[in-house]
Amino acid sequence: MKNSLKQRENFPTLVIHSTDNSFGFGYRKNNNHESDELFIKKFNNDLCNNLIDDFNKFISKEKLKKVNKLSVSIGPANFNASRLIVVLARTISQQINCPLDSFSSFEIMAKRIAVKNNIFTNKQSFWIYKKLKREGFIAGKYEIFDNKKSPSDLVIRETVVPKVIKEFESKELFLEANYDDKEDLKELLVLANKNLLKININSWQKVLPLYPISPIN
Repeated sequence: MKNSLKQRENFPTLVIHSTDNSFGFGYRKNNNHESDELFIKKFNNDLCNNLIDDFNKFISKEKLKKVNKLSVSIGPANFNASRLIVVLARTISQQINCPLDSFSSFEIMAKRIAVKNNIFTNKQSFWIYKKLKREGFIAGKYEIFDNKKSPSDLVIRETVVPKVIKEFESKELFLEANYDDKEDLKELLVLANKNLLKININSWQKVLPLYPISPIN
């Protein structure tokens, strides 16, 4: 069993990500960032067809069969985009018998936002928020679990999954969500590889889009 798990670390990782107006794919071989292949595209009303076509252009059937780990962002982001990429990820996971895990969009950007705002203290917590069109906010809470030598090595945990809140608590730190297609795809590849041995083949069944409000808001 240990040998099979060790071998899994040397296989390619595939990730799928979306924001409010874009989607992208990332591919990393042998957990080596120098091997990264990224695809990013703004989406339009024909996202469903473009997503499949662009995915088939991004990765060949031969490379897809060798993928040993798949991760997907589940939002908060554009509702339709989140729904479609989750369906795509679940389908691929079933077809190639590959473990699938997921991360919220806010968890993926958390380290980047923490570094930008110089938040390095162990156990310090902060919220990431996105203002809603009508009223209130979607916000998730994050904690710096381990502060290592370099800011890029920060370990951050999501302690509250993004949810709707009406107003901020004045004593807590709130930072605005900021999508970055390229950096978030790279971070998703990092998170996917760190979480490689913690999930099973049937994990796709638990992966669902995260959107705490109705799609029309």
